Amino acid sequence: MMPSTQDWINDPLGVVEGMFVASQNNPNSGWEAKAVEFFKDHLKEKDAHAWVPSLNDVPLHYLKPNSLVKFRCLIQDMFDPEFYMGVYEAVDPSTKAKVLRCGKYKDVTECGVDFHSRNTVTAERQTFYCVPIPGESPWVKESYAGSSQARVVPSTSYAPTRQKRSYEEDDDDMDTQPQKQREPHAGPQSPSEHHGNGDCKRQETEAPSSRAAPASHLDLNFPLPGEKGPSCLLKVYEDRDGFKLNDTVEVFGILSVSPALSALADEKDASSSLLDPADGMETAEEQRVHSPPASLVPRLHMLYAKPLPHNNPLLPAAALEDNSAFLSSTLSEMAAVRAELLAYFTHILLGDALAAEYLILHLISSVYTRRDVLPLGKFTLNLSGCPTVSSYTERFYQIIQQLVPSSYYLGMTLQNMNQMRLVPKKDYVANRLVSGALQLARNTSLFLDESQLEQGQLDTTGVRNVTALGNLISWQKVDYDFDYHQMEFPCNINVLITSEGRSLLPSDCRIHLQSQVAPPDMDEYLGSIRMHPQASQLNKFRMYLSVARLLDYSISDEVTKSVEDDFVDMRKDDPQSISAEDLHRMLVVARLLSLSLGQTSLSRDCWLRAKHVETLRRSRMEQHKCVNGNEP
Repeated sequence: MMPSTQDWINDPLGVVEGMFVASQNNPNSGWEAKAVEFFKDHLKEKDAHAWVPSLNDVPLHYLKPNSLVKFRCLIQDMFDPEFYMGVYEAVDPSTKAKVLRCGKYKDVTECGVDFHSRNTVTAERQTFYCVPIPGESPWVKESYAGSSQARVVPSTSYAPTRQKRSYEEDDDDMDTQPQKQREPHAGPQSPSEHHGNGDCKRQETEAPSSRAAPASHLDLNFPLPGEKGPSCLLKVYEDRDGFKLNDTVEVFGILSVSPALSALADEKDASSSLLDPADGMETAEEQRVHSPPASLVPRLHMLYAKPLPHNNPLLPAAALEDNSAFLSSTLSEMAAVRAELLAYFTHILLGDALAAEYLILHLISSVYTRRDVLPLGKFTLNLSGCPTVSSYTERFYQIIQQLVPSSYYLGMTLQNMNQMRLVPKKDYVANRLVSGALQLARNTSLFLDESQLEQGQLDTTGVRNVTALGNLISWQKVDYDFDYHQMEFPCNINVLITSEGRSLLPSDCRIHLQSQVAPPDMDEYLGSIRMHPQASQLNKFRMYLSVARLLDYSISDEVTKSVEDDFVDMRKDDPQSISAEDLHRMLVVARLLSLSLGQTSLSRDCWLRAKHVETLRRSRMEQHKCVNGNEP
């Protein structure tokens, strides 16, 4: 009989255990692959993924221990592989007979384990440290939470008694007896799980106070300051090489918050005789980081994970090409939505329609391939001439944040540049990667507010940070600091720079804002800006920007020939008028212009329009240079 919905979500270990027991008479049954397939198939059923509660929006103490949960996350760090008991022999308390148990997808074994049994099978699993997607917009979180059909008690309050009770129930389920932890029969599966923070008992039963927040933030190692949400240790059994640092994935796995992990951390000294000799090589700092209390950093034993090409909840979960009905209806509306968005951005950008045009192109840009080291498709925009009154740039960022799934505002103050850690750095004492603000998910919008930069001296950290931003913009890569060497990590981040004059950072395209608002009226105009259009219109804009970024694109041989002929003609009249770099920019603009109209191949009309907007932008920059002769 197949388990019901509630069974496979509430008691996935029961499903796994049933398949394991059934396989005992047939050693070649391939039960492990069948167990994974069972959950994959069930999750493919209509709306099944919505029934599974999410760590992102349900407080940990409202989730049933050992149940199936999901987590939308970024892989922030990779820990060393660990050994665990895949199969072990235990004594059944009621019959006193020896029975084989499955140790997969668990952190703690039952009591009565025979450590000398020849039937014990040691296996290996990989641990990844995962955090919520950095800079995920509030509207994304709310939309995902709103579409959930999981049966949990909705609450944002912290209920220590409820949490404690659920952990005690978990104790009963696992037959773990804390008072017997010192005996050899009740041991953790992984020697590394002995260790943890001595404060864990307090953290299990008390609500996190505001005073404790900074400490937990340091422990949770979020890339961006001020982020909230759970982090988790993801235990991966199959296809471990399929996961890379900074991948964004949605993981479905078995939640493990066994208090035995924390009890063992408290009893570490008493149980030191049980430790693996290799554990003596771990520093106390490493033990604290790699085995935090399960009440603070739950363990998630992965059954199934899917890469996230985007984190926009308004789009179907399936790839666009697999959803032709959605794609065709969206493409047919794109030109109309683009016109509305252009009008909205023109209003935000003080009546400058040309700047609004370039802002749309920037927001749908994405690195689609790399040729040697050169990333193709990026379109970093420097919007100069931004007003410094009425916190214009901050308000401008809030509008962007309302439209894109993930973003981060970095005010380039002298203090931020000299004090922030932008580049992740390896901590060899704790054996972990300490995150930095540039450890971001693909397609995050990074808003650099250079209008905040004041006079002063950049110190060594400041120079390093500005260099890192320059490398990110030019090469779409971040060089992580491993002390003795640097390691290159490619990225795909949309960088928008707002500044008064020309930015000190490189960019692919610069446009000087031409305000249609008289300076005396500026404050009043900015005060009247419609920060938030209607929800239905906002959702149209959000879908439009994400879809345009995901579309495929091609250029026919015929149009390629036409573009080459145009380039030759332009060079004929004045060889200095257009360089190869200008042609490259025009082709990028033409590509983005096509996609912004919902066209997946370049037409002659789009090419002519791209040439036209580039001519307008370049003539504006020339005029601006004449007026401000001292500016490069």
